[in-house]
Amino acid sequence: MIRYKLKTLISDKSFRERRKITYEEITKATGIGPVTLSAIASRRGYVTSTDILDKLCAFFECSISDLIEHIPDPKPLLKLRETK
Repeated sequence: MIRYKLKTLISDKSFRERRKITYEEITKATGIGPVTLSAIASRRGYVTSTDILDKLCAFFECSISDLIEHIPDPKPLLKLRETK
């Protein structure tokens, strides 16, 4: 599963800059809609484009690994091992 760390990036940037970072600000800077930002931040398994990921990395001045992480799902691996 892919996990987005958008909430963490927003929190970290807010702390560093000592101000609140809003979806509205991110939308104005990136062109990514607030509904999409909310889905990235909240919906498990949300699928988005590399263009959106690129814009978020540019906004937060971060690498892709700061924005997303892969969390292995052990269940499919167990099923695969059982069939061998």
